[in-house]
Amino acid sequence: MSAPAPSVRRFGQGALATPANFVTVGRILLAAPAFVLVARRGSTWLTVGLWFVLSATDSLDGWLARRDGTTRSGAFLDPIADKVIVLGALGVLGARGDVSWAPVGIIACRELGVSAYRSWAGRRGLSMPARRLGKWKTFTQFLAVGVVLLPWTADAVGLQQVVLWVAVALTVVSGADLVVASRSRAHR
Repeated sequence: MSAPAPSVRRFGQGALATPANFVTVGRILLAAPAFVLVARRGSTWLTVGLWFVLSATDSLDGWLARRDGTTRSGAFLDPIADKVIVLGALGVLGARGDVSWAPVGIIACRELGVSAYRSWAGRRGLSMPARRLGKWKTFTQFLAVGVVLLPWTADAVGLQQVVLWVAVALTVVSGADLVVASRSRAHR
């Protein structure tokens, strides 16, 4: 059995027009029709299908970035896409009364707080790469929205609440983990 081929860096750090960035921008553009479907139709198979595409393409853009070489633009755009998609969907679900505003508010505060902290840290030369807990957090946020939208679980409010609050817990813990890790890196 041969070893896997090493990845070839096809794009430099300053590249903008990369396959990963095209997927990320496509995700942001596709979010608007998804929000309209969620607002107008709620739990339908069409809405779930579109939500699945938005969720699955998060992994696709990450895979493409690792394959071709990560870029500063991708490191900036990908988290924004995730935040726009998750917060937009949760906001629409909150407005529909499908989820409580408390978890939506906690997630929104954490996401905005971490974004502000990343900006502050970046101006001071601190690197804050994505961490494993952050990836789990994003997955559970996508899952929480998906469980609300899935017709099979549309009436399973207890299950929806459990998944949503697990996402909230991971959101808070991953934010704290990111701040602690960046501070310990700064003191080395």
